[in-house]
Amino acid sequence: MRFVIQRVTESSVKVDGEVIGKIGKGFMVLIGVADSDTKDTADKMLKKMLGLRIFEDENGKTNLSLDQVGGELLLISQFTLYANCKKGNRPSFIEAGKPDMAEKMYEYIISRCKEQVTVVEQGKFGADMKVSLVNDGPFTIVLDSEKL
Repeated sequence: MRFVIQRVTESSVKVDGEVIGKIGKGFMVLIGVADSDTKDTADKMLKKMLGLRIFEDENGKTNLSLDQVGGELLLISQFTLYANCKKGNRPSFIEAGKPDMAEKMYEYIISRCKEQVTVVEQGKFGADMKVSLVNDGPFTIVLDSEKL
């Protein structure tokens, strides 16, 4: 499982020209799922992500977590995080999770986040989405379950 976490001041996602998810200060997270991922993998990734202390405290130090700043989440499925570009110029996506399984994992991640975060917005699995964001910093963290 791979998460690309961007600290944002605002972010939104559109499908067919309509905004379906929008947040203020928080994390916009791109989520890639592999076939080998499990709920246990997701739980470990979520614990790490939600515990990240990457918001500034009163002294300007990145010392506060999402919950400490009342942050919000926008979760976007992104199978292209598993692009393999080793051969040629056309990426292969065979390492990405099969759609049915990946969608279930994505929905599981959303439900677990809603248990812990007040505002959780989401994209639409498998849709052509237009994601907008204002990256705060910029500050971007990549979490890979194979490296945790």
